[in-house]
Amino acid sequence: MPQFLWDQHACLPLQVGADIDALIRYERRGGAFVSVNAGYSPHSFADTIGLLDYYRGAVDAHPDLELARGVDDVDRITSTGRIAVVFDLEDSAPLDDDLNNLATLASLGVRTLLPTYNHANVPGSGCLDNDDTGLTAWGKAILAEMNEVGIVADGSHCSTRTGLDMCRASKKPVVYSHSCMKAVWEHPRNITDDQARACADTGGVVGITGVGIFLGPNTPTLEAMTRHLDYAVNLLGVDHVGISSDFSFDHDDFNDELLRNPHLFDSSYTSWGPIQWMPPETLLTLGQHLRSECWAEADIHAVLGGNFHRVAQQTWG
Repeated sequence: MPQFLWDQHACLPLQVGADIDALIRYERRGGAFVSVNAGYSPHSFADTIGLLDYYRGAVDAHPDLELARGVDDVDRITSTGRIAVVFDLEDSAPLDDDLNNLATLASLGVRTLLPTYNHANVPGSGCLDNDDTGLTAWGKAILAEMNEVGIVADGSHCSTRTGLDMCRASKKPVVYSHSCMKAVWEHPRNITDDQARACADTGGVVGITGVGIFLGPNTPTLEAMTRHLDYAVNLLGVDHVGISSDFSFDHDDFNDELLRNPHLFDSSYTSWGPIQWMPPETLLTLGQHLRSECWAEADIHAVLGGNFHRVAQQTWG
C-alpha cells in the first residue's frame, strides 16, 4: 500500500503567475501527491486552459514537482520523495457546455470535476440551494463523458440529491474530495450519512478536509479532523475514507473571491470570522497523530493515501 500522502484538493491562487513553489510545503519523506484546483464556476474554458498552461509550465520547471499523467507516474514520483501534481475543477462552467472539452482537460491533467459549486447550474443543484432538484439530463451526460475520459466525478459542493443522483448514474467510483460529515458538524457544505454511504457503494472515497468552518466552529485542528475521520470510518469502513486539505495558499486571494462573488457563498462561510485552514505542515503530522490515537498502521496508510490511489487506478484509465 502506498506510503505517501495524498491530498485530493488544494487551492493555489487562480491567477497566471501564482507561486507554484508554495507546493513544496508538502515535501515529506515518502513523497506526496496533491490535486490543485484550476478553476471553478466563474471561469470559462479559456480561463481554465490559461491557468493549466501556466501551472503545467511552472511545475515542469520545478525540480521537486512533477506532473503525473497516470497512476504509475504518481508511484514513480513519490518513490523518490518528490511531489506529484494533477488538477481538479470545482464546477462544470469551464466546459463551456461542450462535452468534447472534457477530453482536452483530461489530457492536460484534470482528474476530478464537480458538476456544481454551491448553487444550481445546468447540470444540477448546489449545497447552498433551498430547492434541490438533483442531477439534470445534462449533468448525467457530463458524468457519462467523465467516466469515458478518466475524470473522477466529485460530489463536494453539490446538493444532497445531486450527489445521490451522481452515485446512481456513474459507472465508476464517485468521490467527495473535500467534504466533512454533517452528523459531526452541521454545515451546508458537509455531507449526510446517506451521501457518504452512496459514495462508498460506488467504490468511492470521502475526503475529510482541513477547513475550520467545515470541521467545527472554525477549528482546523488534528483533533477536529480525527473526529470526522473516526465517524466516517465507523460508518463506511476504512477503505472509503481519505483526506484533503482544501488549503488556500493565499488567504487574501480567497477573501477577495468572497468579495468578488458574494452570490456563491452565504453566512455559513463568514459567521465565525476569517476562515481558518489547516496548513500542510500540520496535515503532514496527521499520521503521527492517528498513531497516538491507536489507529492501526494499515488503516493510517489507507486513509492518508491508499484509498484515493485505488480510485485513481480504477478511474484514470
